[in-house]
Amino acid sequence: MGSLFGGGKPDTSAAEESLRMQREQTAAAKKTAEEEKRKVAEDYSAKKRALARGGSRMLLAEGRLSPETGIEDDTKTTLGA
Repeated sequence: MGSLFGGGKPDTSAAEESLRMQREQTAAAKKTAEEEKRKVAEDYSAKKRALARGGSRMLLAEGRLSPETGIEDDTKTTLGA
C-alpha cells in the first residue's frame, strides 16, 4: 500500500545520466591536461638538450653568412667557374 502514495523508488535516471556525462567530461579534461603537460615537458627537454649540445659553429669564411647561399664574392672565381 506504500506504493500507492509514492512510497516507491523515485526515478533518478536523469540525474544518473547527468552524473555519467559529468564524469566523462572530467575524464576527457584530465586526459587533455595530462597530454598538454607531457608536451610542455618534452618541449622543455628538447630546448634544454639543444642548448647543451647545440651552439654556434664557427664559419669557414666570414663572407659566408648562411650555409645555403655560399660565399658571394665576385672578385674571386672557383675552380668550376
